[in-house]
Amino acid sequence: MTDLQKQFATNVYYDRTFDCDAAKILPGEYYYTGKDMLIVTVLGSCVSACIRDRVTGLGGMNHFMLPDGAGDANSPISASMRYGTYAMEVLINDLLKAGARRENMEAKVFGGGAVLRGFTAMNVGERNAAFVLNFLKTEKMRVVAEDLNDIYPRKVYFFPRTGKVLVKKLMQTHNDTLAKRELDYAKRLKVQPVAGEIDLF
Repeated sequence: MTDLQKQFATNVYYDRTFDCDAAKILPGEYYYTGKDMLIVTVLGSCVSACIRDRVTGLGGMNHFMLPDGAGDANSPISASMRYGTYAMEVLINDLLKAGARRENMEAKVFGGGAVLRGFTAMNVGERNAAFVLNFLKTEKMRVVAEDLNDIYPRKVYFFPRTGKVLVKKLMQTHNDTLAKRELDYAKRLKVQPVAGEIDLF
């Protein structure tokens, strides 16, 4: 693994469809690279930010969900928001450490589908989508594309080197793997402490 590549419990494989190396990320994971490769994930109510330096092609993707904030979701200092903030800052900081420049960074954001109905009083997908847009606006990072909310799960293919993203909307099927994965992730978030503070630079 080079300095320009970071993985957190990801599955790296060769993708025959796109004829390149690929990293698959799951809820709570992120990946960044300077290589000409693909990062892929499947989103239900979770969101992903695909962030890249448009000059160098260095980029990465995260995959996260705000835990149930128990009514404090609108508080800027809520534990729920700290999880989302950490997920964004850890990716941005690793990109900056690897050589990306903040003024060259741009983002594309996806997910937040209403696929976990009844999971919380407020649609968790909508909260995730609103959070990621508000975070990027606060950080003054340009959002060049978005595909958020709706009712469909999505498979997202991100090519950091070129910035290209392909999104495939998945029809709801009897396969509950995605919903189960996100529910398991949400349960883990309720018992795990928020990670340490991250300084942006």
